[in-house]
Amino acid sequence: MKPIEGRKRVIIEEVSPQVDCGRYPAKRILGDLVTVTAAIFGDGHDHVSGRLLYRPSTEKDWRSTPLSALTNDLWSATFHADALGDWIYTLEAWVDHFDTWSADLRKRLAAQPGQTGVSASAEPQDIPLALRSGALLLEQAAARAKGSDSKRLADEAARLLKLAKAKSDTYDYPLTEEIVALVAQHPDLTLATRYPEELHLWVDRERARYSTWYELFPRSTSPDPARHGTFADVQALLPTIAAMGFDVLYLPPIHPIGKAFRKGPNNNVTSAEGDPGSPWAIGAKEGGHKAIHSPLGTLRDFDALVAAAREHGMELALDIAFQCSPDHPWVAEHPDWFNIRPDGSIQYAENPPKKYQDIYPLNFESPDWRGLWEALRDVFTYWICRDVKIFRVDNPHTKALPFWEWCIGEIHKKDPDVIFLAEAFTRPHLMYSLAKAGFSQSYTYFTWRNTKDELREYFEEITKPPVTDFFHPNLWPNTPDILHAALQNGGRPAFMQRVILAATLGANYGIYGPAYELGENVPAKPGSEEYLNSEKYEIRQWDRSASHSIAPLITLLNQIRRNNPALQSDGSLHFHNVDNSSILCYSKWSGQNQILVAVNLDPTQEQAGWIDLDLKELAIPHNETFDIEDLLTGTRYQWHDRSNYVALRPDVMPAHIFRLLRKPNIEAPQTTQSTNS
Repeated sequence: MKPIEGRKRVIIEEVSPQVDCGRYPAKRILGDLVTVTAAIFGDGHDHVSGRLLYRPSTEKDWRSTPLSALTNDLWSATFHADALGDWIYTLEAWVDHFDTWSADLRKRLAAQPGQTGVSASAEPQDIPLALRSGALLLEQAAARAKGSDSKRLADEAARLLKLAKAKSDTYDYPLTEEIVALVAQHPDLTLATRYPEELHLWVDRERARYSTWYELFPRSTSPDPARHGTFADVQALLPTIAAMGFDVLYLPPIHPIGKAFRKGPNNNVTSAEGDPGSPWAIGAKEGGHKAIHSPLGTLRDFDALVAAAREHGMELALDIAFQCSPDHPWVAEHPDWFNIRPDGSIQYAENPPKKYQDIYPLNFESPDWRGLWEALRDVFTYWICRDVKIFRVDNPHTKALPFWEWCIGEIHKKDPDVIFLAEAFTRPHLMYSLAKAGFSQSYTYFTWRNTKDELREYFEEITKPPVTDFFHPNLWPNTPDILHAALQNGGRPAFMQRVILAATLGANYGIYGPAYELGENVPAKPGSEEYLNSEKYEIRQWDRSASHSIAPLITLLNQIRRNNPALQSDGSLHFHNVDNSSILCYSKWSGQNQILVAVNLDPTQEQAGWIDLDLKELAIPHNETFDIEDLLTGTRYQWHDRSNYVALRPDVMPAHIFRLLRKPNIEAPQTTQSTNS
C-alpha cells in the first residue's frame, strides 16, 4: 500500500526514553533536564535535521529545541521539566537541503584550483551555479520567515546572486554563522517526518526521588504504659524524629479496628478483653477508611499532627490498606464488593493453611466494580483534603492493576504532588507494572539481598535504564512484617551494616522504628520473619534512650545524606572491585560531590582487602595521590592510584563513607591505609 506522502524520506526509531513502546509514561523529577535520544537517518548523502517537540499536557502549543547529532545516526535533545505532572514529547526530522548545500559548497570551495593542496590544473568547480542554488534556498527560507528575519534572508539571497554573477576567479564561503543559524530557525517542514507516537512523561516532585522514612505505631507512643498512645503523643515525639533527620513520618492504618475475629498477641486467633487488635483489620461501627480509631484522638488532633509535622520539616504518610474487617460499614452496605461463598458468607483472607478471619478482601470482579473503584479513590481524596500528600499502599499487588492506573491518574489530575509508595514484595513483573501504573516509589528485594554478588547484581538492575525510566526504589532493612534472618543472627553490627547500605545505596530508604534503632531481633519462632510480641497485635513500650540504640548512627547517616547531593539520587551508582567477597564498595556522584562507600558484609568479624578503584569513573588520573574524608568519623586519609587498603571491624563501625577531596591536603595523614580497628 502506498503511503499518503511518499516523499518523506527520514526515518525515526529507537526513541528513548519510552516505557513499553509508549504504553506508560517515563518518569522524571521536577527540575530535571530530560534528554531524549533517537536514531534518525535518511537515504543517500543528504543531511538530516530535526527537533524535539515537548509541552506540559496542559498547554496546547509545542515547545521545541533542535536535535544535536551524536554518532552513527544517533541524535539527542534536552528539555527542562519545569512543571509537575504530565508532559508530552515527540520528534520531527527532515532532509535539510540547505545544510546539505552548505556542506557541499564548502567541499567545492576547498577543491578550487589554486587552493592549498589543489593542482592548478584541477577540474574547475562551478561555484556560481552553486551560489545560485543557495540563493534559491535562502529565498525559500525568507518566504517561511517573517519580519526582519525574512528581510535578512532575502537580502542574503540577493547577495549570493550578485556573487554568482561576478564570476570571480576564487570564492570564499559567503555566509556568516549567524545567517546559517537563522536559516535553521526557519526549516522547511513540508516533507518532515513526525514520529508517530506522542510519548508521555510524568514529572514528580523531589521527594519521589529522595526521602527518608520513619515508621511508628501511634498507639505505642504513650509515655504512660497504662495508656493508649495518641496523636498528641506522636506530636510530642516530632522534635526527636526530625532531629534524627527523617523527612517522612509514616503511620500504619489509623482507622477503627474491627472486633469480630480480632487477633490477640503474637497473631493469636483469639483475643482477650482489652487486646487492641491489628490496625490492618479496618472498620468498626464508628466507621471505615475515612474514620479515625477513637483512642488515637479526633480529626482535629490528626490535623494538628499533620501541621506540626510540616513545621518540623516532615510530611505525614498514611498507610492505605484496601481490606475490611467484618465490622466495616461496607460489609453491610455493599456486600457485593466482597467474595460471597456458596453458603452465603463472605470470604475472609486466606493463604492456606493460614486463615485471617479478621480481614475481608475486596472483590475487584464485583458487578459494581465502578462503584467500588470510586469509593476507593474517594478514600485517597478524603485524606488529601486533610493535607496528606504521601501514601504507603498496603499490598497493592493484590488489587487490580487497571484500578491503580485509573485511580492514581484521577488523583494526579488535580493533585500531581501526591506520592504513592507501593508495598509490593512480589514478583518482578508485577512490581514493575505497579510502578508503570503510577506508583511513585516501591519497596524492593533489598531486604533479601545480603551477599556481595546479590547486592551488586540487583542494584545494577534497579539503578540503570530502562528500569530507572519508571521505577524509584525505596529500601527498607525491616518492616513490621519482616525481620530478616540477617538481623536475627547478626546482632547490633548487622543493624548498623544494613542501615548504612540502605541509606547509601538508595536515595529513598526507611526503617520501622524504634524497633530498628533498638535492635529488635527475636523472631516469633525459628525460621519465621515475624517478630515475637509483634507490634502489629499489641501495644509496645520502647526505651528510646537505651544505651545500645543505634539512633546516633542513624542521625549521622541522615545528616551525611542531606549534606551530600551524591546520595540524593541513584543513577550514578557504580561498583568497584574488592579482593574480599565480604566487602562491598561503590560510589556515587553529583557535580563535584563524590562519595565512596566500603561496607563489611560480615557482622561477625573484621574483614580487610584491597579496593581496585575505577579511576575513570571517579575522574582521578592514574598515579595521582588524593585525599578522602571518612564522614562517619571525620578522619582523613591519603590514597594513591587504584589500589587502596581498608580494614573494617563490624563491632566498631562496619563501613567507611568517604568524601573525595579533589585537591590533596598536604596536612592530611601520610598513609595509604584506612582502618577502623
